[in-house]
Amino acid sequence: MTEPPGMSGPAIGGPGGAMELAATEGETLEGGAQPPAGRGPEARARSLWSDAWHDLRRNPVFIVAGLLILFLVVISLWPSLIATRDPLSCSLGHSLDSATHGHWFGYDTQGCDVYTRVVYGARSSVAVGVCATLGVAVLGSLLGGLAGFFGGVWDAILSRVTDIFFGIPIVLGGLVFLSMTGSRSVWTVVAFIVLLGWPQVARIARGSVLTVKQNDYLLAARALGAGNTRMLVRHILPNAVAPVIVTATIALGNYIALEATLSYLGVGLQPPTVSWGSDISAASSGMQFRNAPHILVYPAAALSITVLAFIMLGDAVRDALDPKLR
Repeated sequence: MTEPPGMSGPAIGGPGGAMELAATEGETLEGGAQPPAGRGPEARARSLWSDAWHDLRRNPVFIVAGLLILFLVVISLWPSLIATRDPLSCSLGHSLDSATHGHWFGYDTQGCDVYTRVVYGARSSVAVGVCATLGVAVLGSLLGGLAGFFGGVWDAILSRVTDIFFGIPIVLGGLVFLSMTGSRSVWTVVAFIVLLGWPQVARIARGSVLTVKQNDYLLAARALGAGNTRMLVRHILPNAVAPVIVTATIALGNYIALEATLSYLGVGLQPPTVSWGSDISAASSGMQFRNAPHILVYPAAALSITVLAFIMLGDAVRDALDPKLR
């Protein structure tokens, strides 16, 4: 029989055709052609964290906030890099003097260099914010996560305790708590913030754990013999920690503002610790800022920029980790 035109050679479905097709495909790939769609590295599914980092690197809000925070951290650790004077070295002869060469922000009511005090004030504010956030996140996540995982009476007790703490105004609580302490250092303020700040994180961690517990892979892990510790560390914690990170990042800026508020009211950090809140309080007492506005403008601007940077960072992290906002 004569083969139809165009059908010469082995059939595609035959052994020879399959081998030739495989050889041709292999030669094409070796020759530099792109692999089929869906098989390249970019087509692979990314995890939540890699996907979030992919979005954060392309978010200008995150980049600006990250650079500001990096600068604040650097001057908090090494303030002498940009301020060579002593923040406690003052001279009443320069009281309320305006800016001069080498004293870019002028002098305050005590004759202290405002620029130097603004730089050194970042150390206490950032230290309070970071340490308080870590303490609140660890304590709140631990209590809330355990209550959500085990449930029962512990869950009920935690719910009632958090309700009690939510009923305490945090500024009023700071006035009462810190006024009873003899020495108000950075660690005293951090302890107060952790004491009243953990219930918010605990409630979020509890809700996140309750949501994760409903997934089928936890039932499979339990059926394979996984204990409570393994389930908490290997399965629940990595999948329930994202809302806690978002909440803690946003709260960090609020804790810095809270420290400044307490220092402004006179129950926060005490001298010789340099604080933006204390400098703002000193500038507003006696209305001295009317004649010398620089003693109020610069520490207030530094505080506002710092709080704004951390809130912007928290918003960017929230947008990257929340799948509902994609």
